[in-house]
Amino acid sequence: MGDLTVNDSPMVPEPDDPSPKSPGGDGGCVSVLLYRVFHGGKRMKVVILAGGFGTRISEESHLKPKPMIEIGDRPILWHIMKIYFHFGFDEFIVCLGYKGYSVKEYFAHYYLHESDLTFDFRNENRRFVHQHSAEPWAVTLMNTGIHTMTGGRVKRVQPFVGGETFMLTYGDGVADVDLRNLVAFHRSHGKLVTVTAVQPGGRFGALELSERGEVLAFQEKPKGDDAWINAGFFVMEPGVFDYIEGDETVLEREPLERLAADGQLAAYLHRGFWQPMDTVRDKNLLESLWQSGKAPWKLWV
Repeated sequence: MGDLTVNDSPMVPEPDDPSPKSPGGDGGCVSVLLYRVFHGGKRMKVVILAGGFGTRISEESHLKPKPMIEIGDRPILWHIMKIYFHFGFDEFIVCLGYKGYSVKEYFAHYYLHESDLTFDFRNENRRFVHQHSAEPWAVTLMNTGIHTMTGGRVKRVQPFVGGETFMLTYGDGVADVDLRNLVAFHRSHGKLVTVTAVQPGGRFGALELSERGEVLAFQEKPKGDDAWINAGFFVMEPGVFDYIEGDETVLEREPLERLAADGQLAAYLHRGFWQPMDTVRDKNLLESLWQSGKAPWKLWV
């Protein structure tokens, strides 16, 4: 069994430092330039898995795919892309499946909806864009099949990724992960895959009791059982495609298990904020954080 590398080495910057924020504001121009220098001037692509059925949040997903469920009037997919863009990633490949047409429709009209426009119907219906706030993203929307598993979706993007390192994450979870530190850690160990690992909080408060039943201490929603789990936010080398057979392959099973056995999987330990949107309860939590003005994943200005 291969050893699992983790980012506890002093060579790697601490992942929990909340300070790195782009001085370039919402546009992220400074962050983009810094990252391209760091990455040798190349644009690392970000692959987002957005094709699942979202059955555990069917109250919403029967109308739209889970990545299009809104937090603060924006799809959670948009929030994820903003996190990456804050650190200079501006090329995205979104793997579509269930109700993928709604994602295409969103981005087909995105520039229009983010612009101040004049429609001149007196002059052949000419359109004038006065100003816009759309981010300078390149977004590839790829049909990867309705029933394709997560590994199969990753396999299908191989022609778009080519022989370059790429990022990968799920289209239903946000975090305040420092992606620059994540990439630096990935570069430091030389393995094929880095996965961000987190310790999710428990759902209920914990009581510390004496033998007589007295409450000695109370902790509201402590960390679960101290286990580290897969939180997405991967960095992958193109060699990962050799571990994926086809559409029926579940990434989280044989590929990652084999990578770990071969000593090719490393864990980036993130002790900051992470929250998936699996249920309506999760959605309501994220919405309340956003409306409070203190959403931890909103790293951009």
